[in-house]
Amino acid sequence: MTSRLALALITVTALSACGSNSSFRLYPLSGPIAEQNPSTAIPISITEDSETSGQIWFKLPKPNKTKCSGTWSSVQPRVKTHERGLSLKLKDLGGSYKNSTEDVGGVNTGEVYAVCKDGTRLQGTFIMGSGTQSGTGTVTDTLGNSYKLLF
Repeated sequence: MTSRLALALITVTALSACGSNSSFRLYPLSGPIAEQNPSTAIPISITEDSETSGQIWFKLPKPNKTKCSGTWSSVQPRVKTHERGLSLKLKDLGGSYKNSTEDVGGVNTGEVYAVCKDGTRLQGTFIMGSGTQSGTGTVTDTLGNSYKLLF
């Protein structure tokens, strides 16, 4: 194998492993899209603006094939701790004060909302585990479709 071919294979493998959002999908459960083709899976591209929100883009299937964009947001509960006390250490003589914030483990809820170029609106909710990038939810649109959201 030549070095150019090896380099090309490594580059393609690295690019396909990075930045792939192919695991985010909408699956039509009922409505016109599900009746037309029940095996349709709609891939969603995402970005993360923060740990708890970001942007989404996708295209609805035929007949309208319209582009849609929107936002996802997740509620990540946190616990804040404030400590005050008397310290007898030479370093902290007189007292100490400490603030800390920690994420709470468990299940986090979130919402997704998108508007398509033809005016169709999609809105849904999802749940995901703390510290994971996987979850499930339901989404409906103004055309009478309902979807399962899996990621």
